[in-house]
Amino acid sequence: MNTIPVQYDTDDDDFRQLSEFVVAQMREHQVPGVAVGLWHDGRERLAGYGVTSVENPLPVTADTLFQIGSTTKTITGTIVMRLVEQGLIDLDRPVRDYLPELRLRDKTAEATVTMRHLLTHMGGWLGDFFRETGSGDDALARYVEEMATLEQIVPVGTLWAYNNAGFGLAGRVIEKVTGKRYETVAQEMVLDPLGMTNSFFFPADVISRRFAVGHSVHEGQGPVVERPWALARSAHAVGGLCSSARDQMRYARFHLGDGATEAGERLLSAETMAAMQSPQCAANLDRQMGLSWMLRDMAGTPTVLHGGATNGQQSAFVMAPSRRFAITVLTNADEGNMLHDAVVAWAMARYLGLVAPENDYAQPDVETLAAYTGLYKARLSHVELTVQDGALRGRMIPQGGFPDIDSPAAPPTPFSRIVFYAPDRVVALDPPMKGLKAEFLRDEAGQIAWLRTSRLMRRDESDE
Repeated sequence: MNTIPVQYDTDDDDFRQLSEFVVAQMREHQVPGVAVGLWHDGRERLAGYGVTSVENPLPVTADTLFQIGSTTKTITGTIVMRLVEQGLIDLDRPVRDYLPELRLRDKTAEATVTMRHLLTHMGGWLGDFFRETGSGDDALARYVEEMATLEQIVPVGTLWAYNNAGFGLAGRVIEKVTGKRYETVAQEMVLDPLGMTNSFFFPADVISRRFAVGHSVHEGQGPVVERPWALARSAHAVGGLCSSARDQMRYARFHLGDGATEAGERLLSAETMAAMQSPQCAANLDRQMGLSWMLRDMAGTPTVLHGGATNGQQSAFVMAPSRRFAITVLTNADEGNMLHDAVVAWAMARYLGLVAPENDYAQPDVETLAAYTGLYKARLSHVELTVQDGALRGRMIPQGGFPDIDSPAAPPTPFSRIVFYAPDRVVALDPPMKGLKAEFLRDEAGQIAWLRTSRLMRRDESDE
């Protein structure tokens, strides 16, 4: 990565400096390709950096297709809200009213889970369920049938935990009430009206265009292409859209607005747009959950955000509606999460003067730390916390299961320093976990029962 091609067209000196920062971050984290879109003061800035693939390199541009991953969930949420306004969905009616064939392991959840629960990650069952059910039009229906096997982790509606499967179920409800396949509805109700002409779900549409492939950084090798590239069709409503920085800015401008497109077509009412960005429940750490959007206060300014992770691709999407600001950062490496966190923070500081307060880190004594050590288990990855040399250390232990339930696990990560920045809240200081925040959740007796990142990880008590 001695020479990193950069493609942008702007006379914005701040954006030129941001581009220099992006390139520096690419070198630090060995990310082969990045695309950035930024909207501020009624102006769009777009840029591409690096290459699409280390094996078959093409320069990244503002129109290069990346997998945006779970930002797709907000597309699903936007569709649902359009159907709400059309009278086809009521957020607070049981999902089973629309999908009588729904079967879940927990019969209370089966009878009571609503679309609002799905759009706010409050289903309570095991959420990281990825299953290849074929490329036919019945892919989502078959996926939902297999949800009958999923463990109910907490009662429906009681505790926020990121739930991919819930959005697969929401996608199936969309199909049932419209009588069309999810991808067709997304095209007709979101992509076409917003002019997102360079956004696609199917590999057959992507393959004839310039697109990024995922990578992970292997010690001693640098970036290595990750395979498979495509997500299963059953994951399209969950995280299957491929899009460009330019198209993502079209999407951002709509969600910064009042529900009308730039062509003047009204897709949603201003009241519905506001509801999507209003707190529905508490999420993890200091975040709230809107209707498919995550919400966070940034130095006193409300921000609306999402992001995504697929097999070797990471994306960020952040808006500050009151400041008419949006940024997306698309990357083609697992290590892109550290890059996009840094780039978003730089841009928020430079363009909006918003700087997160510095955390005061604490390292309790060994006796206190012992109460936090142990193994915390989730479907895709466990976290092991231990005390080494008088300080807390942690590592991820992948369990496999993505992009398909039978996908093998990657090796455990190296141990990272873990420090407290608030009571029962920690942050990792070293790559590849750098910047990852988590909170410990206690039971009624005051004992630590869970570790929650965006996932809910149950503490393993088997060795105690």
